[in-house]
Amino acid sequence: MKTFALALSATALANAAAIRRQNDYGWQFSNALSTGPVADNSFIREANTTLILPATNTPQTGNLALWPGMGTSGNDLIQGLAISVSDGSAGCEKSSGKWCIVASTLEDSQQMGGFVTASPGSSVTFHYKYNDATAEYDQTVAVDGTVVSTISTDSGKALGFGTAVECQQAACGTVPAHKYVDTTLIMDVADPHYDQTRGVTGATGDMVTADGGKTWTIKTIGIEPHTYT
Repeated sequence: MKTFALALSATALANAAAIRRQNDYGWQFSNALSTGPVADNSFIREANTTLILPATNTPQTGNLALWPGMGTSGNDLIQGLAISVSDGSAGCEKSSGKWCIVASTLEDSQQMGGFVTASPGSSVTFHYKYNDATAEYDQTVAVDGTVVSTISTDSGKALGFGTAVECQQAACGTVPAHKYVDTTLIMDVADPHYDQTRGVTGATGDMVTADGGKTWTIKTIGIEPHTYT
């Protein structure tokens, strides 16, 4: 099957609403908040955000994924996934009305950790951190405070951060409004103008820094509903 994401650069993350079609239904992106690229002398050393899972799409058709991701200098996409697919494909259990949660990075192919199911209303925390000792990004995904999936990848340096609502294979119906809370981005070197790279499509979220651009926070990223046809 197709992977759940394109190899998005930081520039592509800033245009997450764009549509790419291939073969049948292809890939379609809808509402998103994006940031990047970073200043030339910096990169995103660490990112943390928590997705409050909404109800699954109605009807639960196609392959739908909600994800916060980072495009990298290695042309990888670090992207923990919340997947809605009821037929047992994409490595997920066959289960209706629930989400499939997994740590993931798109390189030449999709690299994934372990899969677990989670119910609407659960809090899914995605944590990405650059490891100086290994030159890899360590990715940890937790559901309601319990770590459920991990992966580490040699992906270069993160140049941008954004959220996505991605639909594949067939129209995904209506995706409910949802939100990410307590988003934090830590730069390698302070980037005092990073908030000027922010872009939104059907989304809200204000960027704040209290230390001159070394650390950026977004209290709430609100994503509006969208219907795929």
